[in-house]
Amino acid sequence: MSSTAWAWVSIAGLFLFGVALALVYSHFQRNRHFGWARFAARVAIFAAISTILYVVPIFQIHLPFVPGFMSLHFDEVPAMIAGYAYGPLVGEMVILVKTLIKLPTSSTMCVGELADFLFSTAYVLPATWIYKKIRNMKGVFIGFGVATALQVAVAMTLNVYMILPFYIFMIGLSADEILAMCQKAMPQIQDLGWSYAFFGVMPLNLIKDASVFAITFIVYRSIRKVLHWEDAPAAISPSHSSENKTEK
Repeated sequence: MSSTAWAWVSIAGLFLFGVALALVYSHFQRNRHFGWARFAARVAIFAAISTILYVVPIFQIHLPFVPGFMSLHFDEVPAMIAGYAYGPLVGEMVILVKTLIKLPTSSTMCVGELADFLFSTAYVLPATWIYKKIRNMKGVFIGFGVATALQVAVAMTLNVYMILPFYIFMIGLSADEILAMCQKAMPQIQDLGWSYAFFGVMPLNLIKDASVFAITFIVYRSIRKVLHWEDAPAAISPSHSSENKTEK
């Protein structure tokens, strides 16, 4: 991988790490009553589900019209649900914890995991942040549109300038051999630059984003009352109510 690619990856990683720290600080400054225990429990539960969807091969789907080394997975769904229910900070922390759990077993010198972290962040963070500001169906669909456009742009750019050069360097295959693999799945791919990005990366990510959105929408609407049960006001027991009436 070129030094320029490494530099951009490092800058992007440091920037997102700084954003995550800023979000954590801002959240706890504005919500001092909100305990670490509840926050950690929410992140842990959804990160565990996300990790299973991320690392277990049975949950990875290979599509016939994209190169064989690319797969469809749905580990962003728990992060999206957490972000919709508890805010974008929780959703982002789910992505971060899932990534950190996967790093020790990385077969790509952590480059694949870093790329997935950037892809997921570009999708989950804007979608859940917009929904937090516009809590209705309009906010849901605006967030989906903005997040999809941003995530696809990030995925296409990183694949061209980071991921493919890395795999060519690490695996030892020539660019021509990888191009042949790509053209076998998608003949329209003419090179490993933007042709690969438009005909290989973009279709896969559009399908993934639409699938994640649809699953999140259905699941969240089904379980949102369960997710918010602890935020509901406590009911007054009959005995307590009668005592109040007697005192009056």
